[in-house]
Amino acid sequence: MKSVAALLLVGMLILWTELPTGSAWSCPPVRFTCAMVNPPNQCFTDRGCPRYKKCCRTFCGRKCISRPPSLPVSYG
Repeated sequence: MKSVAALLLVGMLILWTELPTGSAWSCPPVRFTCAMVNPPNQCFTDRGCPRYKKCCRTFCGRKCISRPPSLPVSYG
């Protein structure tokens, strides 16, 4: 009986670690990088950013960025 409870607990922990953290968007791709050897980072994980922002790799270092707009904006 104890082994069944332990397996159930392990299964619940595995499912819990795979749940989304509330930010369903991903960081934009970085096509170019700066020439600095160790660029300064403003954050290291999403927890180091304000609410609704994500810690993403940018052109030069990691920064907290806002979610991109869901609809493209057209000015023409």
